[in-house]
Amino acid sequence: MMVLLPLLSLATVSARADFDTKAIDQKVSALLHQMTLREKIGQLVQFSNGQATGPDNVHVDQKQLIAQGGMGSILNAIGAKNTNSLQQIAVEKSRLKVPLLFGLDVIHGYKTIFPVPLGMSASWDTDLVQRSARVAAVVNFLSMLVGTLTRRRF
Repeated sequence: MMVLLPLLSLATVSARADFDTKAIDQKVSALLHQMTLREKIGQLVQFSNGQATGPDNVHVDQKQLIAQGGMGSILNAIGAKNTNSLQQIAVEKSRLKVPLLFGLDVIHGYKTIFPVPLGMSASWDTDLVQRSARVAAVVNFLSMLVGTLTRRRF
C-alpha cells in the first residue's frame, strides 16, 4: 500500500500535465450550447441505483432516464456488469453521449463492518474511530483515483 500511493500520485500529476485547459473549456462550452434545458437539468440528477432519496423514495426506470439524458450520476450501483451496462446506455443511446458518474455512499466504508459515525462516537474510543475513518478514506480515495486514471472517456 505504501508503494502504491506515491505511484498513483505521480500518475495523477503526469495525467494532469497532458490536459489543455483551453481546449477543454472550448469542448465544455460547445457541449453546453448543444444541450437542451432538460439535458442540463438531467446532469444534476442523481439517484441511488434507481431509487430517489427523500421522503417519497420513488423508484424510477433509470435506464430510460439515462437514455433520455435525464440522469448525470448514480450512487450505489455495484458490479462491473451493472455499471458497464448503465454506462453503455449513456454513451450509446443518449443524444449527446455524456458518460455517467458513479459513486458509493461510503461514509463508514464500503462493505465493511464499521458502524456509522454516530454509532462509532458512542464507543468513546477515539483511536478506533480515527483508524476506521482512515481506512474508509483510503479505500474511497483509491477507488476514485484509479477510476479517474483508467477511464478517460470524455
